[in-house]
Amino acid sequence: MSTPQPAERVLIVDDEDQIRTLLARLLGAHGYDCVTAESAAAARRVLKETPVALVLSDVNMPGESGIDFTREVLAHHPETAVVMVTGMDDRSYAEIAIELGAYGYVLKPFKPNELIINVNNALRRRTLEIENRNHRELLEQTVLARTTALRETIAQLERSDSELRRLREETIRRLSWAAEFRNQETGEHIVRMSLYCALLARLAGLDAERAELIRIASPMHDVGKIGIPDRILLKPGRLTEDERKVMEAHTEMGYRILAGSDVELLDVAAEMALTHHERIDGSGYPAGTAGDAIPIEGRICAIADVFDALTSDRVYRQAFQPDEARALMAEGRGTQFDAELLDLFLGAFDDVLAIRRAARTGTVEHTLAIALAAARGC
Repeated sequence: MSTPQPAERVLIVDDEDQIRTLLARLLGAHGYDCVTAESAAAARRVLKETPVALVLSDVNMPGESGIDFTREVLAHHPETAVVMVTGMDDRSYAEIAIELGAYGYVLKPFKPNELIINVNNALRRRTLEIENRNHRELLEQTVLARTTALRETIAQLERSDSELRRLREETIRRLSWAAEFRNQETGEHIVRMSLYCALLARLAGLDAERAELIRIASPMHDVGKIGIPDRILLKPGRLTEDERKVMEAHTEMGYRILAGSDVELLDVAAEMALTHHERIDGSGYPAGTAGDAIPIEGRICAIADVFDALTSDRVYRQAFQPDEARALMAEGRGTQFDAELLDLFLGAFDDVLAIRRAARTGTVEHTLAIALAAARGC
């Protein structure tokens, strides 16, 4: 068992002097810096005066419930862990403690090793949560800084001539690649997916300017993945329910990164980031939006993104052949995908395959020419 760091101070709260003394002696022998309090009121004074890594609190104390005190500690001292100690083997108390966020629940009489294990585990979890929170804050600051730079760049490029517009697109494409690198994707995914979007937009009857806007904006649809931890993004097996919820958060994260700039291109990209996992039958995420309430940009992006995902290798499976992918997507007609848009996409399958081949063998400009030629034939 590892020896705790000296800075890990434990506050023992119990109205019985013998229990406080026993716990302090036991934890002190394992290297913890222990302070004691005979009541919740005394414990509050300690918490105001000194940082505490963990509170070891009795459930039943005169004058005030240990449950209420635990709730207060977790609300006002988020970096302090709480382990509750009680002589009552009551499941309802245990459930309440866990729901509040207590890190452990120990029954009296307890074995010394049982207590030490609970305290060690609680402090280890506290350390991991603090590190994770600091990592998220650093990541958010990094994303904010990069997003600010991206917005400033795009705002300038919106006012520029054709050469600067070309540079704008290249900047967006390269920044979008940043969200894909950890997922072992290549730039080909960005190119293919954006051109499938452009083709489908023209097939759906959108004008050339709108279709081009969708093509340029679509590479940013997964920019929110920059905030997803590697252990989830790169996991080769099936995600747990909690991991799936974290992964699904990339849609709202991407929206927050891109929205609110008053730049049309970023506004379109924000809508695509938010809605490309919505489903026509309302069973998608993040909002469960259904039917035509999903913006057409999101419905277009969903079809293009799923087709390219199915026909690309992933850490958890090999790529499907295009015909296999077509059959799988047809099963989602009217449930996962907009039926009319899917019919248009699959009806132009030769053009889709031409884009796919060109993206593998040609330059971006050559691939774009293939896509535009197909779109002009609509």
